[in-house]
Amino acid sequence: MIDTHAHLDACAEPAEALVARAYAAGVTRIVTVGTGIESCRAALAVADAHEGVYAALGIDPHQASSPEAGRLDELRALLAHPKAVAVGETGLDGFHHFAEPADQRRLFEAHLALAEELGKPLVVHSREADAETAAALAGFAGTVVLHCFSQPGLLAAALERGYYVSFAGNVTYPRAAELREAAARVPADRILAETDSPYLAPQRLRGQPNEPANVVRTLAVLAEARGDDPAELAARIDANATAAFYLP
Repeated sequence: MIDTHAHLDACAEPAEALVARAYAAGVTRIVTVGTGIESCRAALAVADAHEGVYAALGIDPHQASSPEAGRLDELRALLAHPKAVAVGETGLDGFHHFAEPADQRRLFEAHLALAEELGKPLVVHSREADAETAAALAGFAGTVVLHCFSQPGLLAAALERGYYVSFAGNVTYPRAAELREAAARVPADRILAETDSPYLAPQRLRGQPNEPANVVRTLAVLAEARGDDPAELAARIDANATAAFYLP
């Protein structure tokens, strides 16, 4: 099993403990995600220290109006690391309003260009920006991973364009029936699962810090929603992640 999106550098516990518990739970691979230059360096350090841990590197949309957005040359250099498997997370956020929309679009476009230049998949954050995200991605021919999928309005574009769709702990919440219905519609070769640790712990652990070991709980809910055998779905997601991120 794989956790395709975790922020190990943002967790309170040391990465060593989180990775050990993940291994014990059967989660043998993790993609840890950098959200700024120092966060990206921390993600690479964790990936270097642990077998089966890889890194996705980006400057998230919340920092698009800050000086961090001007450090794209540093990001490009970090993406040359052999364990850097994706560009992002990046995207558009119309909910938190931490950065101006125009600045978010410029930063997103810069990440799109980097992913195209480097031939790496793109990890996309989209919240309350369905139409804008779909429009920005329309001309991008590379691999797209819609992380922490929570916008059913994006599903039609995702299905039509063959994006990977990744579900986090929020798909387990009682009021998330629409997300479970979306998960049932994603083709078997395009579904992924993640924790978004330390955020969005699954329902039975809600309110606690999330961690990669908990992706198995999200997997169980996805399997039920899809009518799949959990072990078969875990193997399918692992294979999908290998293809999406070009993992060894």
